[in-house]
Amino acid sequence: MGYFLGALILAVCISCKDTKSTETEKEEEEKVEIVEEKEMKLKGEEVSYSTDSLQMKGYIAFNENATDKSPGVLVIHEWWGHNDYTRKRADMLAELGYVALAVDMYGEGKQASHPDDAGKFAMSVMGNIDVAKARFNAALEMLKSKDQVDTTKIAAIGYCFGGSVALTMANTGAELDAVAAFHSGVELPVMPNEELTAKVLVCNGAEDPFVSPESVAAYTKAMDSIQADYKYVAYEEAVHAFTSKDADSLGKKFDLPLAYNKEADQKSWEELKRLLEDVFKSEE
Repeated sequence: MGYFLGALILAVCISCKDTKSTETEKEEEEKVEIVEEKEMKLKGEEVSYSTDSLQMKGYIAFNENATDKSPGVLVIHEWWGHNDYTRKRADMLAELGYVALAVDMYGEGKQASHPDDAGKFAMSVMGNIDVAKARFNAALEMLKSKDQVDTTKIAAIGYCFGGSVALTMANTGAELDAVAAFHSGVELPVMPNEELTAKVLVCNGAEDPFVSPESVAAYTKAMDSIQADYKYVAYEEAVHAFTSKDADSLGKKFDLPLAYNKEADQKSWEELKRLLEDVFKSEE
């Protein structure tokens, strides 16, 4: 009887010890998780860079406490110019662990307050491919110069005008691992060719009057002809500028077919996240 009682007490003690050990391990894991959460410290700051003839004003966002180098992402603005919306997207990318540079393709941080001016500013860039390349490359070099950036892992994303810039630069052979364009025209000054090496994502509204079915057909045919690695998504009931919450007010103000679409915005952002994860993880 004494033997069995002793064994029972021993078993209970061991069980209690195991339970305490498990509880201790859980507490330690929770502490580690809390520490990891505190390690993310986002920082956003304005930066200046230039071509031979123009000064640009950008904005860079990153995790200030990151110990390892992170992939870099260029964020190219709509035809309105470098604004808070572009910076917001840079911040969102920084929250995902990337170093994001919101670029300035017009110079001096210039912004348009009317579609007429926006069109002129955009054409001054896209109408001269050498100018576009010079400004894009200046931003690329700025991004790569940051100590936090893994210069072997670079992507570019853009909205409207910015999407066309990103796609065009990729088609000129820019050293990019991935490119994503949102509500972007695909009738480009440089169409897809053998110089394209990036994996490409295009997210457009199926009802966008600025993106004709003919231009989409020509673009996808060109991409297929070179066996490009790409995905083209058209969201039903989405029109131009569907990722921007300012689209509704701007559309009304200037009588333009612009409108925010929450579902398309969220789905296209998830597509971007998958693209970046797939591309950068495959390089590890």
